[in-house]
Amino acid sequence: MTSDLKTSLVASLTSAAEKAGLVLISVKQGADFHGQPTAIFELGLSGADAIGRSLKLELSDAFDFDRPNLLPEMTAHLAGEAKRLRNPRPDCYVTLGGLPLAFGQFEWPFHTSTSGADTHIVHGEIHIADGGTHNLHAKISASVTLTFAEIVPAMEQPYAETFVYNAIRKTIDMGQLEFVKSGNRQPVPVTTRYYSRWEKKFMFTETDDNERLRYLLSKVYWLSGVLGEGKPVWIADPRDAQYLNTTEFDLLRMAGDEAGHGLMLLGGEFAAATPALMERAADYQEALEAALDFTKPKFNESMRSGQANM
Repeated sequence: MTSDLKTSLVASLTSAAEKAGLVLISVKQGADFHGQPTAIFELGLSGADAIGRSLKLELSDAFDFDRPNLLPEMTAHLAGEAKRLRNPRPDCYVTLGGLPLAFGQFEWPFHTSTSGADTHIVHGEIHIADGGTHNLHAKISASVTLTFAEIVPAMEQPYAETFVYNAIRKTIDMGQLEFVKSGNRQPVPVTTRYYSRWEKKFMFTETDDNERLRYLLSKVYWLSGVLGEGKPVWIADPRDAQYLNTTEFDLLRMAGDEAGHGLMLLGGEFAAATPALMERAADYQEALEAALDFTKPKFNESMRSGQANM
């Protein structure tokens, strides 16, 4: 820990982490995109659950979340992270199309655009996480408009990570991100179309029970069965509930139905893949290939052959 870090921020974060069941592993000083000081916290679980798993939380050094309008959401974020850290791969998520993704190297907090546009930007990377070594990934530049930023309590990681991750998944669902072995950053616009002012909540994708069930089975197949050596994953994740426009309770309800069919082994809010689910490997691999193909640019063959009027 460096003496330059703001003592009050460290004390507040340590207290909030303890209440969420997390322990502070380390804290160091960093710098944001424009060179301003940040505080980088590494948090984990206590005991055996902590082995090999931790999360990074980077906040502006001058940030003060110990206020009535900011503390509840920080508390909820850390409580969610404490449960997410029990996943075999806390960094991994699945899309509706069946792509398992690892999120990493996000450079929080947001920085203002250097091009003169009135936007807040965060950079990061996502990788296809199917247990292979092909290194297909996409470098991300997620941009939040000033209008959208007015909705967010603070332009800091705990208040924005969920909707940024979900906007990225939604952009993939629309075939607007390509996975490559190398390449430039690809834009992910995060706009007010993802927020209902009337309902005061984020809305990314309208799904029905069938789509949500397929999602849950895909999540448990990839994150428990393939990447997690059969260990359970968190089903009642509010991040997934927001992405699917449903509730954590509803996700648990559907997981319970599939547990009865022998496809999941459910324990509380966590579920593990069963041999019956893993027998569907060919189906999930086919879905992955189809989802990857959907993200590849499609060309008009008549234009390729020079037949178009220009």
